[in-house]
Amino acid sequence: MFDFIDISWIDVLDVIMVGLLIYWLIRVVRGTSAVNIFLGILLLYVVWIASRALGMKLLSFILGQVLGVGVVALLVIFQPEIRRFLLRISSSTSAAAQKGIFSKLFRQTRSAGMQPAELEELTAACSQMAETRTGALIVLRHGSALGDIIDTGDEIDARISRRLIENIFFKNSPLHDGAMVLSVNRILAARCTLPITQRQDIPAHYGMRHRAAIGISEVSDASVIVVSEETGHISFVQEGQIKTMGSITELRLAIEESYK
Repeated sequence: MFDFIDISWIDVLDVIMVGLLIYWLIRVVRGTSAVNIFLGILLLYVVWIASRALGMKLLSFILGQVLGVGVVALLVIFQPEIRRFLLRISSSTSAAAQKGIFSKLFRQTRSAGMQPAELEELTAACSQMAETRTGALIVLRHGSALGDIIDTGDEIDARISRRLIENIFFKNSPLHDGAMVLSVNRILAARCTLPITQRQDIPAHYGMRHRAAIGISEVSDASVIVVSEETGHISFVQEGQIKTMGSITELRLAIEESYK
């Protein structure tokens, strides 16, 4: 019945790959100001295809020239989104490699998680800072090395200690302005600069710390603890999603789950 349709497995793979590419593009630009530009370009492309099909030579020629030259413009306009897209792919690939057969080939191992003593020190520090409304931004490193983030701050390389964490985020401390980066058992750096999310759907009551926490979670597999200076609330951010913690026990469970 459908002998006139010649479809090979390459064609099926081609359609699947294009579908995945469009899906990733929508996820990257969703919630940002770039989504309107993306829809406008998509509309121009549809009009160009329609004008070619209808034989409208002048219109199709003009739109073809605009779209052809527009490739360079797209790279400039969507530079932040393209960078975030590529970073997401690399982070996802790194995480998959750590969980699969590539972990044996490249000797990549994912930590079993934060030890109870370090976890207790961290959560106790967060509890105290929440009570005193001391603002804090703490990044928990997982698979992504975060070397470029660590390089923006001051390297510390110290044992996780509640007193040290509280002293670093004390408002008169020279290191309090910025993010702290932790591994499972060490404080790696402080006063680090994080990328700010470009999403437009973030509630207005979230400040720059929350936007920075969402930003780093969008471009890496890191999770982030945020202590609000205004409200004293503790939030946990992972994969671009932010959740307010109802208790220190909930925070402890969220940290443990993030390492699985």
